[in-house]
Amino acid sequence: MNLFGGDDKKNQGGGTGIGVNSFLWRATLDTLSFMPLNSADPFGGVIITDWYSPAETPNERFKVTGYILDTALRSDAVKVSVFRQVRVGPEQWADAVVESGTVTAMEDAILTRARQLRIDSAAAEK
Repeated sequence: MNLFGGDDKKNQGGGTGIGVNSFLWRATLDTLSFMPLNSADPFGGVIITDWYSPAETPNERFKVTGYILDTALRSDAVKVSVFRQVRVGPEQWADAVVESGTVTAMEDAILTRARQLRIDSAAAEK
């Protein structure tokens, strides 16, 4: 509660039990749900996936780290790092370039999902 009667946690999506924006946290988990989860730290705001190989391209694999940087739902409060490797031999992988729009597309997907979660939450409260 702040001096003017508003609820800061409610306005920022801060939720109890986590140290970051709850909508961004949930949206990042939802967006990365197709990949195996390696670790998730809701207090530090870091989500790390394990390596994932798409069925259509089994000779490449991806790993993603998502960072929630703030308690506010803002575009600069989420950062994604994408790592890509290609198979160079049996059980041997080499780092490879990630297409330029991949990171932006993932961050945009997370933000879109977070906004939808916020809208759904507001509608449920009415």
